[in-house]
Amino acid sequence: MRSRSRSTTRPRLGRLLAGLLAGVLATSTATGVLAAPEAEAAPPGDKDVTAVLFEQTFSSVARACTEVLGPKGYGYVQVSPPQERIQGPQWWTAYQPVSYRIAGPLGDRAAFQSMISTCNNAGVDVIVDAVVNHMSAGSGTGTGGTQYSKYNYPGHYQDQDFHGCRQPINNYNDRYNVQQCELVGLSDLNTGSEYVRSEIAEYLNDLISMGVDGFRVDAVKHMATDDLRAIKSRLSNPNVYWVQEAIFGAGEAVSPAEYLQNGDVQEFRYATGLKRVFTDESLAYLANYGEAWGFMPAGQSGVFIANHDTERNGSTMNYRDGAAYTLAHVFMLAHPYGTPSVHSGYDFSDHDAGAPGGGNVGACYSGGWRCQHAWPQIANMVGFRNAAGDAGITNWWDNGNDAIAFGRGDRAFVAINHEGSSITQTFQTSLPAGTYCDVQHGDPTSGGGCTGTTYTVDGGGRFTATIGAHDAVALHVGATGSPGPGPGPGPDPGRTGAAFSVTATTSWGENILVVGDHAGLGAWNPAAAVPLSSASYPTWTGDVSLPAGTVVQYKYLRKGANGSVTWESGANRSATVPASGVVRMTDAWRG
Repeated sequence: MRSRSRSTTRPRLGRLLAGLLAGVLATSTATGVLAAPEAEAAPPGDKDVTAVLFEQTFSSVARACTEVLGPKGYGYVQVSPPQERIQGPQWWTAYQPVSYRIAGPLGDRAAFQSMISTCNNAGVDVIVDAVVNHMSAGSGTGTGGTQYSKYNYPGHYQDQDFHGCRQPINNYNDRYNVQQCELVGLSDLNTGSEYVRSEIAEYLNDLISMGVDGFRVDAVKHMATDDLRAIKSRLSNPNVYWVQEAIFGAGEAVSPAEYLQNGDVQEFRYATGLKRVFTDESLAYLANYGEAWGFMPAGQSGVFIANHDTERNGSTMNYRDGAAYTLAHVFMLAHPYGTPSVHSGYDFSDHDAGAPGGGNVGACYSGGWRCQHAWPQIANMVGFRNAAGDAGITNWWDNGNDAIAFGRGDRAFVAINHEGSSITQTFQTSLPAGTYCDVQHGDPTSGGGCTGTTYTVDGGGRFTATIGAHDAVALHVGATGSPGPGPGPGPDPGRTGAAFSVTATTSWGENILVVGDHAGLGAWNPAAAVPLSSASYPTWTGDVSLPAGTVVQYKYLRKGANGSVTWESGANRSATVPASGVVRMTDAWRG
């Protein structure tokens, strides 16, 4: 098992800072592209990707560590706040603690300890979302039975342990207001008090004693950075990994950079900038993404595509953004700036909606659980990142618009096509000559093969690929092998046709179908469209027998549980069936 110590000067990873409380919005976006040298790699680490399993029970987290996170190469799992909280079904109750006992809806102390052991045995370390700036906003009975009132939490705090400003924060240009008043009315702890510091440190030390490897520290902008430094110095392992949530706000009194003295800080501008680029601008702008855009140092910046706050307040992309959301994850996990976290959540239509099933994940992709950490296009990029290690960017290519490609030294190479149609390109890489498994469309097998598409890199480091609209190709030295049968069950030998593969996230009860201008594809009749298999969700696959040489036009359909049909947007897609065998289509749903 890896050592759990972390360096405070060269942290091995950057963690997801899961966001502020209900109603708190991110206040800025990246300001633009500045001229700068080529991006540098983040500090090396053996496995630096974190899966943030938001509001999942400890037993569900343990299963995910064994079934997905360990096998896919995730280094860390972040769990939601484990301490006793206020009662209620809303997700934000997790951010209103009433004691430091592990007695919440996610599980008790024994379940928490069991989860840590299970995850560690799977090669995954545990990070806890730590809420230490405040307690609750009201009075009542906690999830563990504690009777509390605002400013009075038996066994921990009384009135004198809270700041004297008993009003909500209303001026982010005033440091006193931000750090002494109350975040959305929550009782604000006086973290300058030696007693309060000792209580917080006692809680964190208890978690460390159980095997916790690090902390995501909530709402640090509302605590003085030196207060946090003093609390961290009291820990039994002062070098424990420490990543802090601080949203950047232009011109505000408190800057996220103040907290770099304590450990990593989440770079919110990374996520808001990617939303803008992937939805409104050109991917070519990403050639110098990172510090050149004014972001914090790569080695101390946690990066993400969305967290539980931002996916709800609209400042970043969320699962409803389809292929753009998936491709942004591919870019994040392939690119060396910062250290990434993958938020894994659930469907919501109500901003306040808590986790389905009380946090129990019976099965991914059902019951409302999105399980982004397990999506093949995302999960397989964790192995890509591990293989790339500390290698910097090489062989950057773009078409001046929405198609880009780049390598990570001689270890990995990715190409992303966010155009509305396919591209064919010969890419120059620094990869050794050989055959590589495209981990966007298949998995390497233990026998040296690949379950999907492969590409051969020649002695000069070149390979040619046709990449579908809103799709990607990813190769790395940890996934080599001979060609396999491709995704899904292939047509019988000797038959000709098309093998369809489309990435599309769906809600419970929805299915994806393909329809086209040939009788075998329903002749544009949605009632006769060909259903696709969700066995590799969120990739839907299926094969259709078609005559050799046939040129077909096709599109994908979304069919709801009530029979309603939604056509994907954009122009008709096209494919040409070869003289023998099948043409394999790798697409992404166009919303």
